[in-house]
Amino acid sequence: MSAVILGVGNILLSDEGVGVRVVEQIQSRYRLDEDVAVIDGGTCGMDLMDELAARDLVIVVDAVRTGEPPGTLVSLSGEAVPALFRERISPHQLGVSDLLAALTLLGRSPRQLALVGVVPESMGTGLTLSDSVTACLEPLVQTTLEVLREHGWQAWPKPAEAAADSASVIATAAG
Repeated sequence: MSAVILGVGNILLSDEGVGVRVVEQIQSRYRLDEDVAVIDGGTCGMDLMDELAARDLVIVVDAVRTGEPPGTLVSLSGEAVPALFRERISPHQLGVSDLLAALTLLGRSPRQLALVGVVPESMGTGLTLSDSVTACLEPLVQTTLEVLREHGWQAWPKPAEAAADSASVIATAAG
């Protein structure tokens, strides 16, 4: 069995980068089962094919436009995930949609798909998340880990000093 938590988005476009920010939090604060990969997919599309092919579970973390108010959490699973990307409600959904379609054509689709996301407030140029999406970071992290646990994998908090060291490395790299 193997799983992937895939954060996608462009960190240069404010809330569009929320998926990447969530996986950064998970990487810095949690230790996961060995067969769980946490990937900053950025705006990559087809480049991720080998990383996602034939996995037991893929959790995509992303900003999604649903018509709901900014800061609304979105959690979907199964066939609702590719359907969502076909409706073009994620700012870079074309890459994810094409990737999922290619994996299906090759007979290498993940067994289970899940999406954890939030409705963005701002897609303007900027490195910081809006207040409404920043307030959703921890719920997004916890929902992602809950989906992982529901499928049989575990996540353990790292010791506080290890998480603090990782956070400072991330902050230094971002700054």
